[in-house]
Amino acid sequence: MLRFVIRRLLQAIPTLLVLSILVFAWLRLLPGGPATALLGDKATPEKIASLNSVLGLDQPIFVQYFKFLGRVLTGDFGSSLISGDTVLAEIARAFPATVELSLAALVLAVGFGIPMGYLAARHRGRLLDNATVLTTLVGVAVPVFFFGVLLKYVFAQKLGILPPSGRQDVTIDATHITGFFTLDGLLTGELDATWDAIKHLILPAIALASIPFAVIVRITRASVLDVQQEDFVRTAESKGLTTATIRQRHVLRNALLPVSTTIGLQTGLLLAGAVLTEKVFNWNGVGALLAQGIERRDYPRLQALLLLAAAVYVIVNLLVDISYAIIDPRVRVR
Repeated sequence: MLRFVIRRLLQAIPTLLVLSILVFAWLRLLPGGPATALLGDKATPEKIASLNSVLGLDQPIFVQYFKFLGRVLTGDFGSSLISGDTVLAEIARAFPATVELSLAALVLAVGFGIPMGYLAARHRGRLLDNATVLTTLVGVAVPVFFFGVLLKYVFAQKLGILPPSGRQDVTIDATHITGFFTLDGLLTGELDATWDAIKHLILPAIALASIPFAVIVRITRASVLDVQQEDFVRTAESKGLTTATIRQRHVLRNALLPVSTTIGLQTGLLLAGAVLTEKVFNWNGVGALLAQGIERRDYPRLQALLLLAAAVYVIVNLLVDISYAIIDPRVRVR
């Protein structure tokens, strides 16, 4: 197992290297540039050329790339052109917010998605199955930002039972240790701060979970229906095993293999930054950093964020491969 993990991590190096080249070139092909975005209305050809010279953007692109690569190998991703802070410091401040939101959304999507998909498969063709299929179609079709605005309108504006935006009420004097607001209140004993953070987390987590929930339900349903037709299930039935044993040990366990892959991919998408959800709910996480970076052509910030997203995908896919051996003993990771 350890050999497999090391090999997969080494295989990720050329992947990240190629991606860094593509990201570096793509950013510089975008219309406009950092100098134009920073200067705004004061942008003249002379001022743009002068600022490009200061930023080193007047050099050949391959020279810029190798300088960037040399800094990255030393752990230096540069400083943001917007804030002036180091990119790593910005990400360190924003990443806990995105992780907290993503984990909450993933818990909702998995916690409700797998049971609903399993029950829909067991009641195939009946009312529950039809209602589940319709719900997942709506979940996939409705844009996240529209669903988020709808949730805010109903639960924040009309009913007034949940806060409309932000991570925590500004009037609460909370102590922040880790950047995870729900955890910080538990660590410091400020339970009112934890409860307030949870209330702020509910609506954006539901909005962000809508698409992963629909995908997980559909994959689980299809996988369970497929496994139920396998020969080993009929063999188990002929041996007189109880229905509960067949469902738990044979059907659900084998059906979880493709579901685990789906969960891994959805986790990577969530952690990469939920731009629209964070924008709707004013959730200052990685998604907000990414949106602002694209708008202002902040090359150092965008380069670091996109490489971080790629690294997240690599790690998540590795964990998915390892989970195969845990879910199904027949699978051996070599």
